Amino acid sequence: MVSLSFAPIYFDYNATTPVDERVLEAMLPYFSTRYGNASSRHEYGRVALAALEKAREQVASAVGAHPTEVIFTSGGSEANNLFLKGAGASFRGAAAGNKAETVVIGATEHLCVLNAARQLRGQGWRLAQLPVDGGGRIRPADVEAAAREKPRRWSVMLANNETGVIQDIASLAATVQAVGPDCGWFHTDAVQALGKIPINFRALNAAGVHALTISAHKAYGPKGAAALIMDKRLDLMTQIAGGGQERGLRSGTENIAAIVGFGAACELAVSRLKARAKAQTVLRTRLEIRLGEMGATVFGMGVPRLPNTCFFAFPSVDGETLVGKLDRSGFAIASGSACSSAKSAPSHVLLAMGVPDELARCAARVSMGEKTKPAEIEGFLLALQETATKLSRFAANTRL
Repeated sequence: MVSLSFAPIYFDYNATTPVDERVLEAMLPYFSTRYGNASSRHEYGRVALAALEKAREQVASAVGAHPTEVIFTSGGSEANNLFLKGAGASFRGAAAGNKAETVVIGATEHLCVLNAARQLRGQGWRLAQLPVDGGGRIRPADVEAAAREKPRRWSVMLANNETGVIQDIASLAATVQAVGPDCGWFHTDAVQALGKIPINFRALNAAGVHALTISAHKAYGPKGAAALIMDKRLDLMTQIAGGGQERGLRSGTENIAAIVGFGAACELAVSRLKARAKAQTVLRTRLEIRLGEMGATVFGMGVPRLPNTCFFAFPSVDGETLVGKLDRSGFAIASGSACSSAKSAPSHVLLAMGVPDELARCAARVSMGEKTKPAEIEGFLLALQETATKLSRFAANTRL
């Protein structure tokens, strides 16, 4: 069994967050005394069902949706797949003599969207990727051009998990709608946005967004609970058949404890959003000023970003090596997406932004949380400067 012999300073909140004590307290009864199945007709089941529906209301309220628009899933990846593959399941393909339908995604999407779209391509769909500019933002002109091809489905991330870059989703969706009402259904992966920036599904829906994904464990809730928020006019085919839970779109006995925690986390996220964002913006500004003084490149500077996220690189300092050295110095940071951290390839997000391969391999990410302190940032900067200087000298000597 692996245990932490000391407590490193945690700067990887975009990967996951600790469960808030109040969230855990809300969950605990559903592991013991309130263990009923929400589909059961007796008192135990009614208690579970009431908890399920309360959580649905809490989640809906946090993102400006109606409770009937909330479909619970096991995670953000499942919710994203439900949208993309649920739509794809109705495609009959070339065997039926039909023109191949198109799915459009952003070039900087999370791998669960990118790989789901690639699977659709393997089933006969056309896959189109929207390019981004040097700041990681999608250009409306490219969206308009893609919409003229009348694609079936769209998925564009609200806030990027690596760079923190925020897309103007309402504007992009409105651009699609302006081309014509037959330009397909529009989805946004809002997993990284929950608890960091405001999310209003009703406003997004009015602009042309038909579905969005959020996840509990990115906002001080438990792993194992997420939701697809969807316009009820959206017709999706279930990917998990069974007893017909979640309006028949996601069968299986609900994880009541995790869902209860999800609801509690959403309430807390909304109540603390402004204060959290203000504090983290101050810390990120301090961090990035010092990074600039050290000669680092900060990706996404000059465009709207999540207040807690900084993705940077020191030329000639390998990102994976830097992460390992800093871990041993007591600071837990990331080299990119937690879902792809085992791979040595450079970030596809940075490559899509036009970052050279050599610099992309040097990238590292700091993502802060609500308990991150100014003193922790200062300590990190001291360790970072010392470590980066040593690695730069080593790299220079190796080239001689």
